[in-house]
Amino acid sequence: MTPVHFTFSAAFMLGLTGLAFHRTHLLSALLCLEGMMLSLFVALALWSLQLSATSFSTAPMLLLAFSACEASAGLALLVATARTHGTDRLQSLNLLQC
Repeated sequence: MTPVHFTFSAAFMLGLTGLAFHRTHLLSALLCLEGMMLSLFVALALWSLQLSATSFSTAPMLLLAFSACEASAGLALLVATARTHGTDRLQSLNLLQC
């Protein structure tokens, strides 16, 4: 495994670990998801550059567009949660209640 591959794998695993173990606030969970998507974007972009294939060059841009949509939807949920519940702590949310 090259150092570049190790770096992106470690960044993805660090985001996954943060998402799994540090779920106190919704904002921290969203930041971990964004870090995971960013590491996937950079890894996919470097992979398409290494292959020198033009057919894979649109995949990182598509992933970045989906990541931006995910971030905007997450921030909208964060604002809505903060307005209705007064906090973004995940412990205070009851997902079974409307």
